[in-house]
Amino acid sequence: MKVAIDTNVLVRLLVRDDEGQFQAAQQLVEAAEAGQQDILVLLGVLLETEWVLRSRYRLDKPSIAATFARLLETQGVVFEHEATVEETLYIWGQNPGADFADCLHSARAVHLGCSRFATFDVAAARLPGGELLAAAS
Repeated sequence: MKVAIDTNVLVRLLVRDDEGQFQAAQQLVEAAEAGQQDILVLLGVLLETEWVLRSRYRLDKPSIAATFARLLETQGVVFEHEATVEETLYIWGQNPGADFADCLHSARAVHLGCSRFATFDVAAARLPGGELLAAAS
């Protein structure tokens, strides 16, 4: 059995700012660790979680990256496309000024077989497969 979780469940689990909700989320993790079910983290949920941790909770990039790396190693927690998540974290770590969302989009595009990731964003164009698209004049 597999259960997908929403961003708010993942955030409660990570920041423990509401004890009741944390306990409910923790029960899901305990069931996953016991092999009763898997917890699925969708790519969109991961993307939203990074934004919430950075903007609302003011966590820095290394803290967020370490948190996501720990999630990758948690028994019973699976990701929509684990290879994309791993590649995203690698790209994000190798590009200090890069935005997590751009790294995720770039990694996913590569994993989907795209030869290029066209963008008007100069920073995103520096990512693997990135290509700065020139505006028509």
